Amino acid sequence: MAMLVMGEVWNLLRSFIVAGDALHSLRTSLQDPNNVLQSWDPTLVNPCTWFHVTCNNDNSVIRVDLGNAALSGQLVPQLGSLKNLQYLELYSNNISGEIPSDLGNLTNLVSLDLYLNNFTGPIPDTLGKLSKLRFLRLNNNSLTGPIPMALTNISSLQVLDLSNNRLSGAVPDNGSFSLFTPISFANNLDLCGPVTGHPCPGSPPFSPPPPFVPPPPISSPGGNSATGAIAGGVAAGAALLFAAPAIAFAWWRRRKPQEYFFDVPAEEDPEVHLGQLKRFSLRELQVATDSFSNKNILGRGGFGKVYKGRLADGSLVAVKRLKEERTPGGELQFQTEVEMISMAVHRNLLRLRGFCMTPTERLLVYPYMANGSVASCLRERPPNEPPLDWPTRKRIALGSARGLSYLHDHCDPKIIHRDVKAANILLDEEFEAVVGDFGLAKLMDYKDTHVTTAVRGTIGHIAPEYLSTGKSSEKTDVFGYGIMLLELITGQRAFDLARLANDDDVMLLDWVKGLLKEKKLEMLVDPDLQNNYIECEVEQLIQVALLCTQGNPMDRPKMSEVVRMLEGDGLAERWDEWQKVEVLRQEVELAPHPNSDWIVDSTENLHAVELSGPR
Repeated sequence: MAMLVMGEVWNLLRSFIVAGDALHSLRTSLQDPNNVLQSWDPTLVNPCTWFHVTCNNDNSVIRVDLGNAALSGQLVPQLGSLKNLQYLELYSNNISGEIPSDLGNLTNLVSLDLYLNNFTGPIPDTLGKLSKLRFLRLNNNSLTGPIPMALTNISSLQVLDLSNNRLSGAVPDNGSFSLFTPISFANNLDLCGPVTGHPCPGSPPFSPPPPFVPPPPISSPGGNSATGAIAGGVAAGAALLFAAPAIAFAWWRRRKPQEYFFDVPAEEDPEVHLGQLKRFSLRELQVATDSFSNKNILGRGGFGKVYKGRLADGSLVAVKRLKEERTPGGELQFQTEVEMISMAVHRNLLRLRGFCMTPTERLLVYPYMANGSVASCLRERPPNEPPLDWPTRKRIALGSARGLSYLHDHCDPKIIHRDVKAANILLDEEFEAVVGDFGLAKLMDYKDTHVTTAVRGTIGHIAPEYLSTGKSSEKTDVFGYGIMLLELITGQRAFDLARLANDDDVMLLDWVKGLLKEKKLEMLVDPDLQNNYIECEVEQLIQVALLCTQGNPMDRPKMSEVVRMLEGDGLAERWDEWQKVEVLRQEVELAPHPNSDWIVDSTENLHAVELSGPR
């Protein structure tokens, strides 16, 4: 057994050494004026701790993200040793030299983004071995030579951009290349072939579609044949005038598959599919939402407005019109994040149905949830509708925990929600919890924390460490989940100035702790339940909520642990440990402190409360 463990440790260390050597070789080959690669320290054994490097649960490097980093220098062949790499993003730099043929060894690569650099030389034909590649963007370089025929063997290829280079020779039109349009090869003056509009030397000239020949006019008995001929000629001429573009387009469509993927202005946005994800045209969503009419607004949030819509097939959707903060490369980032969100598929996660991307718009399309959100059911319920009963609230607590646990532990890269609240927990036809709005704030790359550019969230739900440092982690979501549990139990808002009228705390967490300290459990339960609940189950949910909202993020459970506790496994032990720690902490708090000018957020110091353990 010991030999087996040592073998596993050695294999892990060996993988660290291989990956670390490859990445450090890249660092030494690049000039880094902004010290972006400062954390790439070869003395640190695990490269997964380096910035701009993402690893999976097996500590394998799966992503190197160095886009728009002002790097120069050359790539190194050692990159080919990163066997599990899925995303290599080096776009918008000043990297020069040839693209190493060793990149063909990255057999798990999904996306290769080297555009907007100074690469020269040929496109390596070894890239044809990348059978999982879906995105290949080499545009805006100085690449020369022919397009390798081997690239046509990549059947998974969805996006190809070789434009703005110095490539020459015939553009292949077989295999996966039959999907791509002239925009993929634009501004390569020496390329030829049907897709470019320039015939290759020695090849037969292109044959345009045959001219339209109208049928001879049909004269009615006794009619004026001359007048009929003139009218027929005018009609035929008009028909030809208006039909010619359609005929040419139909001819082009016959020689190309109908689905293709590239950016076009909103007025011409085609229907495209990214895997099972549909790309809607802006016009289609405008029609569905009555031009984004205010009467169709379902809600507003930090990411934009949500509209109810009806598609042409009659299905109801929720269209989220995002507030876009323009950044260089925003289109690529949006497309990549949309793809990541779409891969998160779970019973308790809101499924992304499609998206729309134009130069001026970013929209996401989801299934419509007729029962709204937990928040609306708790606080905006029509008088004729029954309140959420206690069994439904328990099921919502468990379902939303399972959804968040999936985002943290089963998505690659993992997704941190950063705005967990009752308004973002939706309810399907069976009142099953469906977590929405995940992936919109920031996709996490397998690091313990991530310093964000802006704190996003809702007051009352934001974890103290996130608010003070801008660092978010899974434990940020755990805190928000704990507050959401209190919303479920009390029916109240996380932050409510109206509570001041009764000299109560405006923060729900403080209000709950105050009542628990006074042993007034019955006063914090939602009156809409009308005492139709099981007291010990309420106590258990409160215990889970308090464990989730501890001030120190390290003390909070993981969402997977929360799921187990809600299923009856381990809550009693965890609660007993917490009570002992809180007694000691309370003693420290009662001791005099020399400096008390700074007011500490109450969430940093939870009072020990007397609740019976799980029964």
